[in-house]
This record gives sequence, structure tokens and C-alpha cells, in this order.
Amino acid sequence: MAHIGRLSSKSSVLFLCDMQEKFRPTIFQFSNIVSNAARLLQCTTYDLLDRGMEVHIVADAVSSRSQTDRLFALSRLKQSGAFLTTTEGVMLQLVQDAKHPNFKEIQKLLAHPSPDTGLINFFSSL
Repeated sequence: MAHIGRLSSKSSVLFLCDMQEKFRPTIFQFSNIVSNAARLLQCTTYDLLDRGMEVHIVADAVSSRSQTDRLFALSRLKQSGAFLTTTEGVMLQLVQDAKHPNFKEIQKLLAHPSPDTGLINFFSSL
């Protein structure tokens, strides 16, 4: 039977690797660090899947050194069994319903649409 990929705040862990562009001038080998961070996401995902864990990738919150690398990495991760989702999807799954104590704050965040991430055409072809 296929897994449905439901998220739960009780059993979820968030991994965040944020390399902000504003640090480029001050960090030695910044481009290599960004490139390695992209591979880190893939390798970590494969390791967790090998251990039988469900992995959810927030597709509109990850990047790579090029859009081509990003799209192929997301495709490969999906083929390997990772669930691809969006920032909005994760937030709504974790709060579950309007009874959540932070629902109003999250609802305010969701009122502003996310910028286009260049993924719509890619995912419509999958």
C-alpha cells in the first residue's frame, strides 16, 4: 500500500540550511558551499529513505546553483520516494485545522501569495 505522506507536528523534524546571498562577499568559497549544501539535501534524503523514514521536501523552499540542477534533483528525490510539497502545504498540514492556537497567525502568512518559483511548468509535466 502506498504511503499518503501525512505530516504530524509530533513526529516531524525540520532541517534548514540557509545560505544567504548577502554573505557571498565575506564567506570563502561561498559557491562551493552552496553547491555542497544542495548535495547535502539529496544525500540526507537518500539516507533517511534508506532507514525507512518518510521525507518531505518543501519544493518552493529549496534551490540549487541552477534551475536545471534544482529541477533534476527534485525529480530524482521524488523518484526515490520523497514527498514533494509546498511551504503552504506543510503549514496547513502541521496546524491541521482552525482549532490550532497559531492558526490565525499562519492564516495571515498564507494571505500573501508566494513568489513564482519556476516549478509550475516542471511539475505539470510529471
